[in-house]
Amino acid sequence: MTGRGERPGRPALDVLSRRCGAGRDGVHSDGQGDGRALRVELAADALADAVPELSARRGRRGRRSRRGLVIAAVVLGVASLAIYLQPHAVAVAVVAVVIVAYTVTLAHRVELMRRALNHDATLYVTDAEARAVSDRQLPVYTVLVPAYKEPQVVAAVVASMAALEYPPSRLEVLLLLEEDDAETIAAARTACRGTPVRVVLVPAGEPRTKPKACNYGLMLSAGEFVTIYDAEDHPEPLQLRRAVVAFRRSARDVACLQARLSYHNAEQNLITRWFTTEYDTWFRWLLPGLVATGAPIPLGGTSNHIRGELLLDVGGWDPYNVTEDADLGVRLARCGWRVAVLGSTTMEEANSDFVNWIKQRSRWYKGYLQTVLVHMRSPRRLVDELGVKGTAGFLLFVGGTPLLAMLNPVFWGLSLLWWLDRPAFVQALFPAPLYYIGMLCWVAGGTGLVYFGVANARSSGKPHLALSALLAPLYWAMMSLAAAKALIQLIFQPSYWEKTTHGLNQDDPPEPAAAAGQRDAPPDITPAQQVTGAAKELTRS
Repeated sequence: MTGRGERPGRPALDVLSRRCGAGRDGVHSDGQGDGRALRVELAADALADAVPELSARRGRRGRRSRRGLVIAAVVLGVASLAIYLQPHAVAVAVVAVVIVAYTVTLAHRVELMRRALNHDATLYVTDAEARAVSDRQLPVYTVLVPAYKEPQVVAAVVASMAALEYPPSRLEVLLLLEEDDAETIAAARTACRGTPVRVVLVPAGEPRTKPKACNYGLMLSAGEFVTIYDAEDHPEPLQLRRAVVAFRRSARDVACLQARLSYHNAEQNLITRWFTTEYDTWFRWLLPGLVATGAPIPLGGTSNHIRGELLLDVGGWDPYNVTEDADLGVRLARCGWRVAVLGSTTMEEANSDFVNWIKQRSRWYKGYLQTVLVHMRSPRRLVDELGVKGTAGFLLFVGGTPLLAMLNPVFWGLSLLWWLDRPAFVQALFPAPLYYIGMLCWVAGGTGLVYFGVANARSSGKPHLALSALLAPLYWAMMSLAAAKALIQLIFQPSYWEKTTHGLNQDDPPEPAAAAGQRDAPPDITPAQQVTGAAKELTRS
């Protein structure tokens, strides 16, 4: 990894791009022959070959890997000896470490929300400001839309792309389809007629992941700015114009704008209500809180608007990381770039099926764990590039999210055992100081998170979601199941991309005019005042 502010992936990508004739300014078709084959190779392995320590690809074990195995073996040996000699002391020490980590992580979440409520760092652009930029002053904008086995939603996403208020001469929309996905290709050919959307066929090959398809599309793109929309996305039509204005207002070290995400089918069932409240809290409070603290931002998988050249500079997306978005956000921070949150909302389809939700969430958790493992390969270098505060924020947020979900059932189970039978071994694990700290963390932390969910539902203009937010502990149990699956897959199938099925919602997607209403205007009162008002309403009710 190079020093802060430098660009680790650029030299290899530039050289290889010229060799395959896939320069960003010169190619506008997917092409054939050797250039196409080399482009596929680059899409899959350019980052891993150029900067292997920043990729989740499993490869040859070098000196660093062998050293890591030696250190792990020594630590395991010492731990085994300690457990043999002092099992009770070791067990109490482990419980103490976990409770402290749990407490610090919860406190960090509360602090992020406090920061966001006291100072909303979201960038807002009004309709008039967005439309004030003349067409000839707008840059070329590339939109990448990866899709796989989704013929049922292609027509809707093409309609959403055609509804974007951006001049066609400045808009490049690439619908990225796997070349052996015949059904989706046929649906796309029909849906794309007479629209600015161009179908690009991505050659089959491993890894068969969304980031590999996006890398392939990136090498064919011509835009000064690049964004991604998923196949079920419905961005508000002015989002690209807002992003252009926001970039021009921002400092040059702002490399990416993350737009907000929410769901158009929140009312479908209890799972979609929970999911919507969670997403609104994530994008309205947690991410702006991370911006305020200067911590790395784990990007969402869609609606992140990035300077095209910088995206190549940092090596594109990692095809072997199943949350390539979160990994890219951390990599941008390590290279000295910042991410801001854009006040514009993209509507998606919330996962409404339990099994499908577990598949999607376990992939997210697995990717977060991958991202932590990749960037912790050299902890000292990570601290040099992110600083102590940034590294702590990264570990608490990206690492803490799946780890807390894994630990919850353990402590729920111990608590249930204690209430039912008061076994001696549970009492031995929790000396009085640990017991009271753990109980405070559980009661105060859990109550606080439920309260913030209810308050967010009300302050975001969705009071009908407040009742379901009170039932959030049931949602946490689903998260724990997904986290356990993620850990198993991380060991046995680290780069396996478990496909999420879309189109389960039977209602029609939002019309472009309705999506336009998802532009978030600067609030007349502060978010903190909104939450205070929500608390008063909640008390009265």
